[in-house]
Amino acid sequence: MSRNLVRTDELCGALESLRLAGESSEDSLQGSLDCLLNALANNNAEVSVRIQDSGILPLFPALLSHTACTPKVAHVIAEVAKNESLRSSCVSSGLIPPLVQLLSCEDQEVLLQTGRALGNICYDSHSLQAQLISMGVIPTLVKLLGVHAHNPALTDMCLIAFGNLAELESSREQFACTSVAEELVRLFRKRLEPEKKEVIFEVLAPLAENDVIKLQLVEAGLVESLLDVVDEAVGGVREEDAAELKTASDLLVLLLLGDESMQKLFSGGQGSVFQRVLSWVPSNCHQLQLAGALAIANFARNDGNCIHMVDSGIVQKLLDLLERHTEEGNVTVQHAALSALRNLAIPVVNKWKMLSAGVADVVLKFLASEMPPVQFKLLGTLRMLVDTQAEAAEQLGTNVKLVGRLVEWCEAKEHAGVMGESNRLLSALIRHSRSKDVVQAVIRNGGVKHLVTMATSEHVIMQNEALVALGLIAALDLDSAVKEFEGASVVQILHKLLSDEYSAPEIKYNSLILICAVLGSESLHKEVHGLTFLEVVSGLRGHENETVAHQACVTEQRLSVQG
Repeated sequence: MSRNLVRTDELCGALESLRLAGESSEDSLQGSLDCLLNALANNNAEVSVRIQDSGILPLFPALLSHTACTPKVAHVIAEVAKNESLRSSCVSSGLIPPLVQLLSCEDQEVLLQTGRALGNICYDSHSLQAQLISMGVIPTLVKLLGVHAHNPALTDMCLIAFGNLAELESSREQFACTSVAEELVRLFRKRLEPEKKEVIFEVLAPLAENDVIKLQLVEAGLVESLLDVVDEAVGGVREEDAAELKTASDLLVLLLLGDESMQKLFSGGQGSVFQRVLSWVPSNCHQLQLAGALAIANFARNDGNCIHMVDSGIVQKLLDLLERHTEEGNVTVQHAALSALRNLAIPVVNKWKMLSAGVADVVLKFLASEMPPVQFKLLGTLRMLVDTQAEAAEQLGTNVKLVGRLVEWCEAKEHAGVMGESNRLLSALIRHSRSKDVVQAVIRNGGVKHLVTMATSEHVIMQNEALVALGLIAALDLDSAVKEFEGASVVQILHKLLSDEYSAPEIKYNSLILICAVLGSESLHKEVHGLTFLEVVSGLRGHENETVAHQACVTEQRLSVQG
């Protein structure tokens, strides 16, 4: 009991001494600060509240300028700011500006405790972190990391600060104007313990979201270091080996999302990094397979790269990978490989080569997948493959299993991406095949109503694709489609599209084409004349788009003649 009373008396005395700092000797101040630090070490939460209630926090800015006391004052602030409820008091007491100024001093203990204090005060507060950024702490911290790289404690402090600040997008422009990439890569190359390496990874990941910093990291040699980490971790039995393998390969893929950094590493298809990544695809390690496929997908964001990669045989590597994951395979690997194939299929010259290699046949094996990410990518891959390829579009468009699955996915309202891609592929099969057999397959499977709904999409490109496909259906087999058109209220929707002053010119044009086409049906003809189509179409004769105006005249004549 007496010991507790003594400690309480000592704490009260220390707080009183600090309250009267202007009248206290340096030894007294030092002793009082030591007392506070000892008390905080024993019972941080309770003592921190006592410090706040004593009212001495507003005196700390002045105490921070007292050179002999500065490290301990900053240390006390750092300990108090560990308590979330007391951080606002630290801010209102004006502690941030003097602490920021101290980051420019040379005393390493002051720098360490100042960094800790600022970090604790601003922890988990984007507004306070943004305030630090506006006060210019980023260039200062980057400089500190370079100057004091030999001091592990200061290095850790800088890394923790970077990790917190880098989460803010606004910070990355400032980081991009510093040597942070060089400093982090230099530090990364040291033989560090796994925990320190993990901290650096946590800093690099958000920074690498910025394209300028991506390129800086690539130029500083980070990718080569990441490849070394991968080589060391592959086949490792330690738990941290798997974690390092994933983190390093994920970060490498992230660096490839920048156009400049990606092209630098591709290096015309001859880059050593590009070649190393290719070797990951046939690996037996799922993480390497995933990273390899994602890397190819990122390299394939440029037509020239795509053409080179297809000519160099990458497609077969991806097909072999997919074959290995057909039956209950790894979903992330399936998704990544399909992403790569989709991107590779974009250049026209690649389409027939990939079709000849059997890409469509392998992709169709995943129709049974119940995983939306895989469904989305397989749909996109097929859509890219059939673009301008009439024969392939007809073969796929008459595939009963595919068309049935597409119609099913057109109703997947819980997965908007899958629903949208299904509609677009259904339309593409009709538009690129221009085949009556494909049209009949779509009609039989109930696909027309989805194309009509697609014509009301908020995306002009999807509206237009739907209207062109519907126009072809009407031109190739109107008799079979009449009931579907009636059930989907196609005439009413066309009236709305033509009446809407905000409809794009191409939407109005293709709506007019479709109106002319459906006039061949007696029942649809009656629906058209039951609405004010003649008035709406007449109003388009003076449309600023000449093509629309011309088609409006043609349509008006058809309506007048058949009226």
